[in-house]
Amino acid sequence: MKTLFSTFILSLFAIIGSAQTSLSQQTEQYNYVVMTKKVQQLKPILLAAKELAKDDGNRFGKFEIIVCGKDIGDLTNYSDMEPHLKEAKTLGVDIIACGFSLKKFKVDAGLLPNDMKVVDNGILHDFERQKQGYLSLEL
Repeated sequence: MKTLFSTFILSLFAIIGSAQTSLSQQTEQYNYVVMTKKVQQLKPILLAAKELAKDDGNRFGKFEIIVCGKDIGDLTNYSDMEPHLKEAKTLGVDIIACGFSLKKFKVDAGLLPNDMKVVDNGILHDFERQKQGYLSLEL
């Protein structure tokens, strides 16, 4: 009887553990961060975000694009940025400017589009996201 009871309890724990694992896999979200030095890469990055959102379905989480480097001033060209910003907003993607690059290359953050975020250090922000489990790519 004792062996039967022990077997029943072990089986119950196995079933509960399996159900919890299955549930956590269903609710797990995929978060992404891409760091780029070229504003021209925003279009293909946003196309990738669109495909990932479609493939991931309700598991698609956050998607961030960090722009840093010497071409950061290209972010101030609103006519070039407008289509990217509209697509990003539609997809729920955040386009982020590296504050360190803005300072280094003397770009006025006030000239950036209003809905663009700025972080102090884009590389550090990318590492922080990786520690949070984001899938990361640098271009």
